[in-house]
Amino acid sequence: AVTEGLRRAVDGDAAYSGLMTKNPTHSAWATHWIHPAPRSLAELEHGLGRHMPPPRWRQSKRRRENPVGLGRNCALFESARTWAYREIRYHWGDPAGLDRAIWAEAAQINTAFSEPLPDSEVRAIAASIHRWIVTKSRMWADGPVVYEATFVAMQSARGRKSGKVMTPAKIEANRRRATKFDRDLVWKEATDGS
Repeated sequence: AVTEGLRRAVDGDAAYSGLMTKNPTHSAWATHWIHPAPRSLAELEHGLGRHMPPPRWRQSKRRRENPVGLGRNCALFESARTWAYREIRYHWGDPAGLDRAIWAEAAQINTAFSEPLPDSEVRAIAASIHRWIVTKSRMWADGPVVYEATFVAMQSARGRKSGKVMTPAKIEANRRRATKFDRDLVWKEATDGS
């Protein structure tokens, strides 16, 4: 959570995996230490205050319907894989058909790029998605009966959740959000001359 708090404090890239960093103690770098003593995680957490994520932040789903800021490979992978997870239900017991469908969709997504990836890259990305689905995906392994039961249970839960009465605080939060959006829209139209 502290790493996420640090990312939020400096408005860092949410898609950054954290795997590419430079070692500040390496002799090739001239590191200037601001504080002589290291900080504990608790001290960092306290210092980050409002930038810290809520307690269950990892359990909330992050939606990337439009993977902005990602490279073409990552954008193609993200778009094709989320499409492929929904496509599984049409190809139970037909891995070759699923493979062809994923490749066709990946090729279609690729055409939207101003500079499309080579076909070999598209094929490799599609093959990677297909390989993961048929070898590691619980959805593929469980089959259509479990998929249907899970789908029905999820839809029922969503229906129950949406049928709940909103609290006055939630109504007010929605109103504020709508007002902010309207103000932003008016400001944009006024400054753009649209």
